[in-house]
Order: sequence, then C-alpha cells, then structure tokens
Amino acid sequence: MRTDSWTPPFRRLLVANRGEIAIRVIRACRELGISPIAVHSDADADSLHVRGADRSERIGPAPAGESYLSTAAILEAARSSGAEAIHPGYGFLSENAAFARAVEDAGLVFVGPSPSVLKALGNKLEARRSAAAAGVSIVPGTTVALEDDVGAVEEIGYPVMLKAAAGGGGRGMRRVDDAGQLSEAMAAARREAASAFGDSTIYVERLVAPARHVEVQLLGDRHGGLAVLGERDCSVQRRNQKLVEESPSPAVDATTRKALFESARRVARTVDFHNAATVEFLLDRNGDHYFLEMNTRLQVEHGVTELVTGLDLVVWQIRVAAGERLPPEVLDAPRSGHAIEVRLYAEDPFDGFRPTSGRVTAWRMPEGPGVRVDAGMAEETDLRPEYDPLLAKLMVHAVDRPSAIGRLRRALDETLIGGLQTDAGFLRWLVDDDAFAGGRYDTSIIPERWGSGPE
Repeated sequence: MRTDSWTPPFRRLLVANRGEIAIRVIRACRELGISPIAVHSDADADSLHVRGADRSERIGPAPAGESYLSTAAILEAARSSGAEAIHPGYGFLSENAAFARAVEDAGLVFVGPSPSVLKALGNKLEARRSAAAAGVSIVPGTTVALEDDVGAVEEIGYPVMLKAAAGGGGRGMRRVDDAGQLSEAMAAARREAASAFGDSTIYVERLVAPARHVEVQLLGDRHGGLAVLGERDCSVQRRNQKLVEESPSPAVDATTRKALFESARRVARTVDFHNAATVEFLLDRNGDHYFLEMNTRLQVEHGVTELVTGLDLVVWQIRVAAGERLPPEVLDAPRSGHAIEVRLYAEDPFDGFRPTSGRVTAWRMPEGPGVRVDAGMAEETDLRPEYDPLLAKLMVHAVDRPSAIGRLRRALDETLIGGLQTDAGFLRWLVDDDAFAGGRYDTSIIPERWGSGPE
C-alpha cells in the first residue's frame, strides 16, 4: 500500500503504551512520515519502544496505575512533547471513554473510536445492551453491573463466567462452578479489573461449553464506510487469554461466515462507529453464534488479518483518525491464504502457565518467506514482573492451512529464547496435536489435551 502520497495533518503522535504494540505503532508512524513519541515508566526507561521513538517522556513509576493508566501523566507528556495525536495501543486506557474525551478536550486527535462509541461499546455491559437492541443474540447473563447479591447468578445458573466491564484480554475473568466459589471469585475479578483497567465493575455470563471463540475484524471511517475484514479463530486459550489465532477459522463455513459478518455489521451500525474494532462471538456445538463483546481498539492478533488482506491496519487507523475515507481496496479487500499467530510468553506451561520474569540472555527469531515477528524484547533486555509477560508474536502465512502449519512448525524450531521459561515448547507440541492440526478443537483444548503437560 502506498502511503507517500498522503500528507498527515499532524507531525507528532504519542504512543500511550509499551512493548511490542508501541513498537508496531511507531513503525506505522515512520511509514506515514509522522514523528513517534514514546512514553515510559521508570521500569521501561531503556525498553525497545523507547529506543525506537524520536523521544520518550517519563510518565511515572513502574506500577501501571501510576504510569500507563494515568490520564494526567499521558496528557502532560503529549503537551511537553508537542504531540498532536495519541494512539492508545491495546489494553491500559485504549477503551476508556473518559481518557478519549480528555484527549479530545485537550485539542488532540484520539486514534480510535469516538468517546461516545467507547462508552456505548467499549464498556462490555453497554455493548451487550447495544447488541441485544440490534437483534443480535447475546450470551445469557446480566446487562447491568453485578453487585454482591448472588440472586442474579443463581437465576442464570452455574457454571458462569465473571467478566470485567471495562476491558478484555482475559483480565478480570473468573469461572465459577458453584455458589461456594462465588464470593472469592467476585473479589478477585474486581481486584484484577481495577488493576488492569482502573474500573472494578464486573458482570456475569452463563458459561457456553464446548464453544469456539471467533471474532470479526472491522474498520470504519468517519463517512459511513465500513470494511469487514474477515474472521479470526481464537479458541486456543489458557486462563481465558488467547494463545493462538488463525484466519480463516477452520470451524466456519460460508453460511456461518455470512451470518457472523452480518451480526458484526449490525452491532457496529448501532453507533456512529469508526476506526478499528473487533466483534467477538462464541459458536456452540450447533453452529449458532452469540455476541460476546466488541473490542473498540486494535487487537493483539491484528497481524493475522493483515497477512490475509495485505492491509496495514495501524496505518489505516491513523488515516481514518485524520478524517480520510476508506478506499475501495480497503472496503472490498480480498482475503487470500491462511495465517496463524502464536504468542510467545514468558510463562511455565508445566506449572499452569505461571508467568515468569527476568533477563533475556539469548534471542533468535525465525525468518524466511511468510514469517513475521512482532516483538517487544531482544537479547539482554529485562522482562519486568509489573507487566504482561508477552515476549513476541510469531505469525506465518501460506497458501492454505496445512502449509501454514508446516511453516509454523519450522519457525518454532528456529526460535530460541534464553534466560526465561517460555511457552515455545508447548506451542511446538500444539502444532503436532491431532485436534489442532485437524482443526477440530474448541476453547477446552489446553485443559483437556495438555493439562500439566503431555504424557
């Protein structure tokens, strides 16, 4: 895609995030001729995203609540650096309507949906209400905040999932199988939600199992243009967090795909939506789909869609935020081949995927045709315990799914990370697992087929 014929209306963009997503946005800025400004906590002063930006502003101490979740600190960083736009990345404040409003009130461009859209759809409870109003089936559960009264949970029936209203990524989520687990699970979910998103509000949904987790990627402009850029299957999960994503989904046929796309459009049309978002669904064993949530931000796994469409979603986020219309090559972007992403985490698959931290002493990422790596680490860099243990995202693209799996197998064999326990060995096992290789898996694949490790 050519970007040199477009002149951005702003010269400096502040990236209000860290790690690999900050690096990803910085690269998009470079392609557009925009000067990227980083922010950092004390723990990140020498991180790769800081080194890759034109300048970086300190926003506070290591705890995210005092740095990456501080609206005041980020706005002050934008003011002192002369930034004219802010890209929130994912997580942290990316779906916080009050933050987006504060950015706009400061006279800056927020690279994301409008504050009103974030309020209507970025909040998971509001999104459930919007989806139901649009006639889209939702997972049975509450459409108001869950208080200490257990009556609402009893009415839904166990097992249930407790979820954070203000964010996703598996944070603030707890499975509850009976009333005896409820009180402790509610307290834990609220603590985690408050720490990750600055909002302790939770709600409850009935657990749908077995199920596939499938999401639809949207990109909209400020002029009514809406592109549906295919689906991704995100069913390989641990602790309710995605580990592997692929597009297209091996579980979705043409009829189901059409229905998913139409439901995603209907949810987006309930508000004046623009920029990037993902509508997430559960597919039950009958192939029926239920709305889960709408992530009104860039997803960790956006690269999978970029590989099958050839589009740069971050570049288009910035261009849409600047008021540009989506051209036909985006609105009607063809999809080709098959892409798979695996997330390389610092965690121990033999100990319940327990996160680890420390210094990376060796680092070798795979290369070659159809291989892409988005990383936030390198050799002799430190992974801090204060933040998410994501090291890198390894993606492959090939003509079809069997070829993509073969390419992923080779890429994982070439991967070397020293100094930390990682999930690379687990991912290599998964590639050869019959259920995954055959596309016959659901969200229970890890507990059912891995457990604490292969026999």
